[in-house]
Amino acid sequence: SSGAGQPLSEEGRESSGPEEPGGRGGRRLRTAFSAEQISTLESSFQRQQYLGAAERRELAGRMRLSEVQIKTWFQNRRMKLKRQL
Repeated sequence: SSGAGQPLSEEGRESSGPEEPGGRGGRRLRTAFSAEQISTLESSFQRQQYLGAAERRELAGRMRLSEVQIKTWFQNRRMKLKRQL
């Protein structure tokens, strides 16, 4: 794992773009979040289940993740909470 939360290609290097290795796929590889990133995301989620644009930007910058990765993580976390209830 790269530690920065970036997707890894099959060779173990960071992926440079949204496509799969080979250049023709349209789906991004799954992001492997570090334990520290998950902890930060979870604590943010406990305070606030919905992030505004400013909070998302600030969190993304602090964690060195994209805003889309933050947004998707929060969407998935809300769905996980909904399933648990």
